[in-house]
Amino acid sequence: MRVWIDQDLCTGDGLCIDHCPDVFVQLEDGIAYVAEEGYPLNDPGGSGSLAWVPERSYQSVVDAAEACPGECIFIEVVAEAAFAA
Repeated sequence: MRVWIDQDLCTGDGLCIDHCPDVFVQLEDGIAYVAEEGYPLNDPGGSGSLAWVPERSYQSVVDAAEACPGECIFIEVVAEAAFAA
């Protein structure tokens, strides 16, 4: 699973961080970003803003997306077959 945030839609409520602080962070601008291994990916709208989600955090990320008032969290589910080679 991978996730990204459309910063133009983010309301800065921080609910995503409440649900999953391992994947979401709020920077000085008050907007939420995704993080990977503790580092924020702040390339709004670019490929650098797409984070891999640890399996243990899948449900928390889904919960965060459902709770988001800005509806700005987007999840991509990657098929297991894509990794088989």
